[in-house]
Amino acid sequence: MSDEEVAEQAEKGEPEKGRWSQVEQLLATVADRVARLEYVLICVNTEHKSKRPQAPEPIRRPGAKPARAKQKLTDDQANTLFRIINGSAA
Repeated sequence: MSDEEVAEQAEKGEPEKGRWSQVEQLLATVADRVARLEYVLICVNTEHKSKRPQAPEPIRRPGAKPARAKQKLTDDQANTLFRIINGSAA
């Protein structure tokens, strides 16, 4: 491939669709864990009432689907869950 073709592929690349070697898998794991350690370190050193950063997203692996957003409880769902936990729901 020419330098231009390599540059074009680098811009359009989707690594999660390709095959990764064991070294690439291990490197992604190390990068994810370093990012997590950095996140935890920031959280530990942030004042209790201050806004904390969002947790880091792991590097997408080949064949992995994108992470789904966490579902938030509605007020009705929270009240139902509260009643179930406290034993007042039948």
